[in-house]
Amino acid sequence: MVRKSVRISIFVLLLAAMLLSACAPKETTTSGEGYTFGILMVGPYNDHGWSQAHYEAGLYVEEKLGAKMIYIDKVNSADRPGTTPDQLAGELVAQGAKLVIFNSDDMKDASTQFAKANPDVKVVMASGDQVWPDGKDYEAIDNMVNIMGRMEYGKMIAGCSAALTSKTGKIGYLGPLINDETRRLASSAYLGAKYCWTEYLGKDPADLAFKVTWIGFWFNIPGVTSDPTQVADDFIASGYDVIISGIDTTEGLAEAKKAAANGQAVWAIPYDFIGSCEEGKEVCLGVPYFNWGPAYLETISSDINGSWKSNFQWNAPYWADINDPDKSAVGFVKGDALSKGAGDEVDKFIDALAGGLNLWTGPIELQDGSVYLAGGIVGTDQQVWYLPQLLAGMEGQSVSQ
Repeated sequence: MVRKSVRISIFVLLLAAMLLSACAPKETTTSGEGYTFGILMVGPYNDHGWSQAHYEAGLYVEEKLGAKMIYIDKVNSADRPGTTPDQLAGELVAQGAKLVIFNSDDMKDASTQFAKANPDVKVVMASGDQVWPDGKDYEAIDNMVNIMGRMEYGKMIAGCSAALTSKTGKIGYLGPLINDETRRLASSAYLGAKYCWTEYLGKDPADLAFKVTWIGFWFNIPGVTSDPTQVADDFIASGYDVIISGIDTTEGLAEAKKAAANGQAVWAIPYDFIGSCEEGKEVCLGVPYFNWGPAYLETISSDINGSWKSNFQWNAPYWADINDPDKSAVGFVKGDALSKGAGDEVDKFIDALAGGLNLWTGPIELQDGSVYLAGGIVGTDQQVWYLPQLLAGMEGQSVSQ
C-alpha cells in the first residue's frame, strides 16, 4: 500500500508540473543567426544624420538578433554615377542579403522595381508609401514594407524650442529638396514654433518670421546643390538667430557655433541622428531624431519567424518616454543651449502632444491663402502626408521651379 501511494503521489506531481508548464507563458525568442540583411544608404554611414541613424539601427538589429548587416552607402547619382539603387540592391543579395532596406525617398521607384523583380527577397522602403492602402501610389507588393516615423512631432518640438529661444523672432529652416515629406516636416516645425510663440510667450504670430531655404538635395553636392554653409551664413547675416535643419548633415549647427564664437547670439537644431548635438553643444537647442531600430527589429524578425506581411508603418513616438531606445520611433533630446525655463516649457509642450494636442487642426491655410483645413477640422493622415504647399505665415518656395 505504501508503494502504491508513493506511485500515485509521484504521478500527481508530474501531472501538476505538466499542467503548469502548459499554462506558463512561452518565450518567443527570434534568432537571426545565419540571417543577413542589407541597407542602401543615400549618404555616408557616418554622416551624423539620416544615414547614420539607419546604420545605428542596423547595429541594433545585429545586437538583438545575432543577424548580420551588410551595407552600401553614398547611394546617389553624384557619388555613384552610372549605377541605380536596384542594381546595388542586387549586389547585396549576391552577398547573401535576404532583406534589403532602401533608406531614401529618392530610391522609391528603384525599390518598387527591385521588389517586383525579386519576389523572394524582402524589401523595406523607408519613407515610401507604395503599400499604403490609402496612399496615392498604392500597389499590392507582397514582399514590401514601408516604414516611416512620425517626425512631424519631432519637428513640432524643434519649432517650439526655437520659438522659445529666439531673441529676434526670426527662425531659418535649412531645407533639402522639395517634396511632400519635406513640406510637411518644415510646416510641422512652423506649427510648433507658432504654437509656443503664441500660447507660451503670448506674442503676436505676425511677429514670428519663419523662412525656408531649400538647397536641392539631402546634403551638399558641390556644383549641384546650393551650399548649406552659405545658406546658414545668409540666415545669420539676416538676423535669423535659430537655424532648424531639415538636411542630413550638420552645416547649420557648425555655422551657428562659429557665429557664437564671434559673439553672436545664434542657436541651431540639427536633425535625424541622436548624437548630432555633439558637434556644437554650446549652441545646440536639441535634436529631433529617428530611431529605426525597433521597427527594423520587428520587421526583420517577422521574416525570420515566418510571420512577414506587407504593411505600411507611420510610427508615432512612444509617449510614455519618447527617448526609449526600444520603443520610440521618434525622439527629441534637449541640448545644452536650451535654457531651463525654455526646457520646462518644451516638456510641457511634449506632455500636451502626448495628451492629444494636434496642431494639424484647422483653421489652416496654405501659402497661397486657400483654406486647407477649416476651423476645428482635424487633418487626415492623407492631408498631412501629401501636403501640397507650405503654410500661410511661412516664407519660401512650395514647389520646385
